[in-house]
Amino acid sequence: MIALNLNYLNKILKEKTPQDIIAWASMLSNKKIITTSFGSHSAVLLHAITQKDQDIDVVWCDTGYNTQETYAHAQNLIHKLKLNIDIYKPLQSKTVTDTVLSLPKLEGYEYDKFKDIVKLEPFRRALKTHNPEVWFTNIRSGQTKHRDALDILSYSKDGILKVSPFYYASDQDLDKYLEKYGLPKNETYFDITKVLKHRECGIHFQ
Repeated sequence: MIALNLNYLNKILKEKTPQDIIAWASMLSNKKIITTSFGSHSAVLLHAITQKDQDIDVVWCDTGYNTQETYAHAQNLIHKLKLNIDIYKPLQSKTVTDTVLSLPKLEGYEYDKFKDIVKLEPFRRALKTHNPEVWFTNIRSGQTKHRDALDILSYSKDGILKVSPFYYASDQDLDKYLEKYGLPKNETYFDITKVLKHRECGIHFQ
């Protein structure tokens, strides 16, 4: 991909609809992915993008620690939206991880090791497999301090263009989208690698 002037483009795209942003970004490369955790508003981005590109690769790094409701929500959306899903799981079983690390405190080496085992290593594996140039995400302003420093367009450490079509959308905006298209909301989502909503899971540091 050619280098893009993100400051300029973000100013223009801020005035566009998420659908316009998706249409524009989809033309940049054939090597693109969506990542999802099947969180509360996950159906919004998955629906919006698969309306444009039904065959796009959808990457889910399943930590193994999701709630039963989240697994049910994931299976519902995979079927309902006919997702081209690739699921990446930790190389080490949940039983081994629980035995060796248990559930670590939210700071320190053990916590970082836990995150790497259950989410970051699977994500690095996914990127190596798919080698994307464009990465659609559902990050939004106001979620974490790190995400507040990003925008609709940003680059990963590896130079992948991250596109967040709903970056400036509020929870209410996403709720309206779900209602409009008859899509489900995951009311019980819980990320074991974040625990607290204002914390970063680590994927968007990559």
